[in-house]
Amino acid sequence: MPAAAKVRWAQLRVGVMAIVALTIIAVLIWLLTSEKPFWEHFATIYTYMRDSAALGSGSPVRLNGILVGSVRKVELTGSTNPNRVVRIAMNVQEDKLKDIPVDSLATISAENVLGTKYINIVMGKSPQRVKPGGEIAAEPTEEIEDLVKKGFNLFDATQAIVTRLDRIIGMVEGGQGTIGKLVSDEELYNRLVATVTEFQKLGATMNSGQGTVGKLLNDTELYDEARQAVQRLNAVAQDLQQGQGTAGKFLHDPALYDEMHATVADFRRLVDGLNKGQGTAGKLLKDETAYKELTAALAKLDTTLSKINSGQGTLGQLVVNPQLYESLNGVSSELHSLVKDIRANPKKFLNMKLSIF
Repeated sequence: MPAAAKVRWAQLRVGVMAIVALTIIAVLIWLLTSEKPFWEHFATIYTYMRDSAALGSGSPVRLNGILVGSVRKVELTGSTNPNRVVRIAMNVQEDKLKDIPVDSLATISAENVLGTKYINIVMGKSPQRVKPGGEIAAEPTEEIEDLVKKGFNLFDATQAIVTRLDRIIGMVEGGQGTIGKLVSDEELYNRLVATVTEFQKLGATMNSGQGTVGKLLNDTELYDEARQAVQRLNAVAQDLQQGQGTAGKFLHDPALYDEMHATVADFRRLVDGLNKGQGTAGKLLKDETAYKELTAALAKLDTTLSKINSGQGTLGQLVVNPQLYESLNGVSSELHSLVKDIRANPKKFLNMKLSIF
């Protein structure tokens, strides 16, 4: 009998252990699958909308993006008011009601284009808070399907861009176009390599101090000369600032400035006088009578020159008649000989005069 009692006791302990294990498993399953922990207290608040947008029970309820509860029930109200066709009951943590003003707005949102929908409550500014069983207004929202339809154009444009990029990549891989030749043309690659090599040689030559550019980069004497030139320019600038030299006086001497100003003023007065017809030059510029007289004189001079060129008159004959010119030239020569004889033997001509008288 003692053995049978031990067996029963063992069976009892196994049974108790099995019940305890099943209880623990059930509690764990309930905790893992329950929509709300048993230690938290929830209150139900309501909102009314035109359409549920496929929102279902158990969907999250967020307060400015923070999870505060879940949707308990979505049902039709039978109301004819288009904004109160659907009633959504929300289980919200009681301690969060103090953060929900009565003028808050509820809207249906989605985590992404194809994501789970949820109720998002945007806080209002009223000092009054929602009570358990209270109601908050709903903000009109667009259907997620409408958003998807609006995104179809974007998807089509993206697909077209991807198609073009694929075609361009195919052309590049086939060696077509400038980029294709850059990618696949071996000769161009060799040229680029040769060009880079030449640039490297040029850089080495410049670093070694050869050539004009190399000397500019490496010759310290040239640097010193350039620095001295800059110093001289700096000295000239200082002299100018101190008023030394002609240019410095031009910049700083007020007397020279006054003289130049007076000269400019005199020139302006002269120009004004000319414009007003004062003086000989002014009359020549403004007096029509002087202009006419000058024109007439020039016309007479032109007529006289025309007569001379045509051989009229004594001057005309002198200009165009070679025989008259030769005769005058002969007379001039004889007079020259006579004067020369008089200078050489003046007594001869003096005696002749005495014999006459």
